[in-house]
Amino acid sequence: MAPIIHAVRHAQGLHNLCTANHVIQDPLLTVRGHEQCAKLQKSFPNHAQIDLVTASPLRRTIYTALESFGPVFESHPDMKLIALPDTQETSDVPCDTGSEPAVLQEEFAGKPVDLELVHEGWNNKDGRYAPTNRALKERARAARRWLKARPEKEIILVTHGGFLHYFTEDWEDSSQYQGTGWVNTEYRTYTFTDEAHNEDLEGHALDGDNATLTETLESRQRRGKAGPMPDRQQQKTLYKLGTQGWDDQGLQMSTAERDAAKVPEGKEVDGVRV
Repeated sequence: MAPIIHAVRHAQGLHNLCTANHVIQDPLLTVRGHEQCAKLQKSFPNHAQIDLVTASPLRRTIYTALESFGPVFESHPDMKLIALPDTQETSDVPCDTGSEPAVLQEEFAGKPVDLELVHEGWNNKDGRYAPTNRALKERARAARRWLKARPEKEIILVTHGGFLHYFTEDWEDSSQYQGTGWVNTEYRTYTFTDEAHNEDLEGHALDGDNATLTETLESRQRRGKAGPMPDRQQQKTLYKLGTQGWDDQGLQMSTAERDAAKVPEGKEVDGVRV
């Protein structure tokens, strides 16, 4: 049986404070970010059921996972967080660009972090990791398929606000905040559907299992949503609206496009850029 996935957006990082901070490569969490992790640790009800924790290899996601899910690691002394390059953030802006593998190895030495999949070039933002819709859809699908094949029953994935829309294929409210519909340390719960899809949200043919996710009703109710997640046909429309909304916010995925957009940076409301 395919696992349950608890998808989590990282805690507040320095880059979340203002768009000027987007020039910081692989930024750390803010004081508020660490507080958000402590709050999530107290409020998350399923620590005892989690048997795998995964995260994007950026520092803010790894630290969010280690701090928010400390009870999981305490109850499983041999468990290590698995860092997944395919789940890194969408753009090639410095704040969304990860550190070199050797730097991460040194920083997380002695901590329960498995960096085996973090290979040289994972942070180059080209090829598989290029800031394009096609590449993002492909690696989001690869991440879903990797998780679906795991033997564990409940899995945590800590990743990023933009990438979460590609990963979940849920584009509802995707421009509610700056480049995402998720607030920092928000978690949502998903199961894999039995429904097979033979094309992606842009109508391009798929060569196998899409590993489609659907958010549980309990998860949607927890965040004030009524009824099930929008269906596949609705998501195709929401995808177009969502990516256009990001363009309107000046959040194109390449640095050159962002610089050309010259959109005002917005303001912070309750820790989220709007």
